[in-house]
Amino acid sequence: MKIIILGAGQVGGTLAEHLAGEANDITVVDTDGDRLRDLGDRLDIRTVVGRGSFPTVLRQAGADDADMLVAVTNSDEVNMIACQVAYTLFHTPTKIARVREAAYLTRTGLFDNEAIPVDVLISPEQVVTNYIKRLIEIPGSLQVIDFAEGKAQLVAVRAYYGGPLVGQQLKQLREHMPNVDTRVAAIFRRNRPIMPKGDTVIEADDEVFFIAAKAHIRAVMSEMRRLEDSYKRIVIAGGGHIGERLAEAIESRYQVKIIEMNPARCRYLSENLESSVVLQGSASDRDLLVEENINDADIFLALTNDDEANIMSSLLAKRLGARKVMTIINNPAYVDLVQGGDIDIAISPQLATIGTLLTHVRRGDIESVHSLRRGAAEAIEAIAHGDAKSSKVIGRMIEDIALPPGTTIGAVIRDEEVLIAHDDTIIESGDHVILFLVDKKYIRDVERLFQVGLTFF
Repeated sequence: MKIIILGAGQVGGTLAEHLAGEANDITVVDTDGDRLRDLGDRLDIRTVVGRGSFPTVLRQAGADDADMLVAVTNSDEVNMIACQVAYTLFHTPTKIARVREAAYLTRTGLFDNEAIPVDVLISPEQVVTNYIKRLIEIPGSLQVIDFAEGKAQLVAVRAYYGGPLVGQQLKQLREHMPNVDTRVAAIFRRNRPIMPKGDTVIEADDEVFFIAAKAHIRAVMSEMRRLEDSYKRIVIAGGGHIGERLAEAIESRYQVKIIEMNPARCRYLSENLESSVVLQGSASDRDLLVEENINDADIFLALTNDDEANIMSSLLAKRLGARKVMTIINNPAYVDLVQGGDIDIAISPQLATIGTLLTHVRRGDIESVHSLRRGAAEAIEAIAHGDAKSSKVIGRMIEDIALPPGTTIGAVIRDEEVLIAHDDTIIESGDHVILFLVDKKYIRDVERLFQVGLTFF
């Protein structure tokens, strides 16, 4: 696939990294020549220096025969104009744009071929807000992913000493919970993936990814670790777009306080939020945190744009007694350094956004793609089409499907029913199949499994 990426920042660079190793023809456009040189030295890609919305620059990047344009520069306006130029002059089939400003996103009818021709809108703030909201709803989780509109969920937890299943084989999960069907899709032990089998023994500190129907998630979590009480009191450091959207989404169910430095922004937040308490000050101010009873907070969320400020305020909040600390980290190099110590969960906005972008790049009918373990693995929701003659999966039992190495099928969602995958489960047309890949070099093989042969037509 020939793809032009506008913007060599964190999202554009990470996307190029994901796609360059998958036999795609990638060109990255940016005004920063040094950044492009760095990217070009590391990856097998073309680079073009220039403004991505200019027709001459797009032509130089190969827009005449590109399959897809992904506009993820820091400017909403450049991203939108680039899609308009690609549609009008080059008839680019798929145009994806990152648009951050809510003033654009709330206008209906703005993004279609009669107005601004954007096929897929990506709002990183909304993606990250939803990501954090799911973590708040399932206490103790490290990552939560919805499949088939939330009918099934994939949850990552850390196995703790004293958990019922620690030191036991996976097949005993069924004996412990005869009425709950679940499947462990992947295990990461000391940062290395382990393919789960019935005789795999769960060890303390393992990061365990399991899938189950949404109603069964808490029951399965209780087997891995002691269940945490639901969260009630939440402190958000940073009243920017993400802080505001998150407060708006959760304030009806939780007690929310926002700490924001900018007085004008504080006034705006207090006028526009229903019940959240807005405090003007620094989240690194020890006296302010003590005065606001940070030791009673169930979660402290550091959501500013400054990684160092987020890390320092999170460490201080944890030291002062906050039960759980979650931190946005924009620099991917920091994520593994800080997660798992005093900072319970480090959230990378880039990796949360990448999954949304990858969904539209994958071949076959791919409903959603999610990055696991900061990009080390992927979870894919694919839809099976065709019949037994034209499809490599339909009409076959899971044990008879030629899955690539390191790939497992975790669940099948059929209409409203969640079927946890077993060897004798048969795939039918229209099924949503949830797959896990611990080695992304086999992604093309998985896509080919779900591409329909010519006999279907």
